[in-house]
Amino acid sequence: MITFRHPGTVLTDRFFAVPLDHQRPDGEQIEVFAREVVAADKADTDLPWLLFLQGGPGFGAQRPKGRDSWLNRALEDYRVLLLDQRGTGRSSPANRKTLARLAAAGPQAQASYLTHFRADSIVLDAELIRRELTGEPWSVLGQSFGGMCTVTYLSFAPHGVREAFITGGLPGLTATPDDVYRHTYRAVAAKNAAHYERYPQDADVARRVADYLDTREVRLPDGAPLTVRAFQSAGMMLGQADGSHALHYLLEDPFAGDELSDAFLYAMMDQLSFASGPLYALLHEACYAQGCATRWAAERIRTEFAEFDPAVRGSTPLYFTGEMIYPWMIDADPVLRPLREAAGILAERDDWPPLYDPARLAVNEVPAAAAVYYNDMYVDRELSMPTARAIRGLRTWVTSDLTVFCRGRPVPPGTVGWNRAWTVPRPQRSRRSHRAAARPGDRGRGGGGRRHRPRPDHVRPVAHRGDVPR
Repeated sequence: MITFRHPGTVLTDRFFAVPLDHQRPDGEQIEVFAREVVAADKADTDLPWLLFLQGGPGFGAQRPKGRDSWLNRALEDYRVLLLDQRGTGRSSPANRKTLARLAAAGPQAQASYLTHFRADSIVLDAELIRRELTGEPWSVLGQSFGGMCTVTYLSFAPHGVREAFITGGLPGLTATPDDVYRHTYRAVAAKNAAHYERYPQDADVARRVADYLDTREVRLPDGAPLTVRAFQSAGMMLGQADGSHALHYLLEDPFAGDELSDAFLYAMMDQLSFASGPLYALLHEACYAQGCATRWAAERIRTEFAEFDPAVRGSTPLYFTGEMIYPWMIDADPVLRPLREAAGILAERDDWPPLYDPARLAVNEVPAAAAVYYNDMYVDRELSMPTARAIRGLRTWVTSDLTVFCRGRPVPPGTVGWNRAWTVPRPQRSRRSHRAAARPGDRGRGGGGRRHRPRPDHVRPVAHRGDVPR
């Protein structure tokens, strides 16, 4: 372990060995990195742990600079663990270079490897780490995709959670990838309409860029092609609190004379490249899949929304797309292209295991609270609110303020909105009630419904290889 200091904090870097496949605990091992952060004046205090699950999928946790952002408030009460979810950050990477070792075995081997990087595996990693650090349940804060992981945690290992906070990440418990994208396209269309109402002059600029791309072969600095469809994907930023303004500034001056400027091309490369998070593209649709194949859902469902057709222009503004992954992205991006066959195999897989247990969530005993963003472009409110009602005891705060936690620059800690999002009731419960919470394998209270595949020992009510009992 390496410990160092920032202003107001003490940070400790930790590495943990976990199984690649939790169903085979004695098989191949990978490394998971996490950074402990504690207030400098409380470094020797026995504080409860707060696990932070980053949004994504496919990105490492934030790299803090002192007590910045939400950490300032969290460090008043907790010792925080910033987890680089498996395959991200300083954890054992999963990308074209590391997966090249499986190339000789074929794309099926690469695809099989990648199936172990979804929320269910992330939660099982967290349980192993928790048992190594503390014998007590810990608090969990999940941001966006991290919130989805938190619901998975409450489904399959609630005994490990003291309390749960979710920000912009309540998933549809039974929603298919097709359901998700039908909601998402409607939300993105509304964001486009609002953007052009705010910046009507952008319609002509976007049309001019699209016309230029239609008649020329344009390459980004990394060699990836810039097509009209690729240009449309810049709409991903519209989901951020200041995303419409950022898109406007991108479109403010895209040309240098009669050609697209270098500044614009580099800015588009930053928007389009998955170099910093290849798993985001490879597993994005898979993070919604339960017992069904995704079959490139975003690409298929797009045909139901004619306004996103790049050929529809003229008097109609060019509509930008949002948080969608298309098969052409895999072919176009140099960091993804070597894995395109594996990506295709993942898209056709139809036996993805469940990520949530509605029956167990219906009898949830873990205190929980969630911030739901009213106009969220990434996690649709119409899918989130039924889930909020389905999780017993979950308190929700519905807000239009996208700056809280994860849709933009965080609200300064201490403000009414921030503290309201953070508040969760904490009823007193004995250790016995924690241990009696519904667990995988239970068929009675909380365990009913369909049978799930067997879970590893560390999410069953037995001690795990000499670890501290729950």
